[in-house]
Amino acid sequence: MSYHPLDRPVWASLTTRQTNLALGDRHAVRFRPDVNLFAAGADQNPESLAALGDFAARLPDGTTMGLIEAAPHVAVPGTAIVSARSIDQMVLTRLDARDRPVSHVVLGARDVPAMLALTALTVPGPFFAETYRQGGYIGVYAAGHLIAMAGQRMRPPGFTEVSAVCTHPDHQGRGLGRALMEAVIAPILAQGEAAFLHCYPDNPARQLYEALGFRYRATMTYTVLSRASALSR
Repeated sequence: MSYHPLDRPVWASLTTRQTNLALGDRHAVRFRPDVNLFAAGADQNPESLAALGDFAARLPDGTTMGLIEAAPHVAVPGTAIVSARSIDQMVLTRLDARDRPVSHVVLGARDVPAMLALTALTVPGPFFAETYRQGGYIGVYAAGHLIAMAGQRMRPPGFTEVSAVCTHPDHQGRGLGRALMEAVIAPILAQGEAAFLHCYPDNPARQLYEALGFRYRATMTYTVLSRASALSR
């Protein structure tokens, strides 16, 4: 690998440890659209950009495709930029854990309606019907309702991303998010890997991430694309 895997986390994940969730070929890959929206080209050559454009051409109306890379965005044929923002990538190699575990359950297929409802309310990031297949999702139920959850997303070699951390507004301030993050991170570190996540600079949760031990690594470019024709209507 001629690049750091975290500089190109989508490509590094889908061509190594998450090929079971990948669509594409040697020019470009993307996660299955029912899992998440991320895609990546092999490089910035015309063939790779054209392959990304082919993915975009098949996007249904109202859906998007995301790119997240350390390098600046390069125009993809046949696409329109919905949004483009800088986002910080943070890495954790040692967990500053509190001794306050919470009782939680492993989340799977039967929990999807509850997971979709909670993420729709709290908007931690894109979450779809099969997102849980990325693995490592755990949650807390109260009175039959899912009130907090956290899980994993991309898995480039040597790293696992922590994602979809969210708590119902009625249950915030109880330390549920931190406790679930600790429970997700601990097995990552136990396997000899580092945890990472992506966080906007103005995200108030950044203070929690830093308290856990996450440290800034790089500023990434997060670009959301649609079919060019979809925005021109």
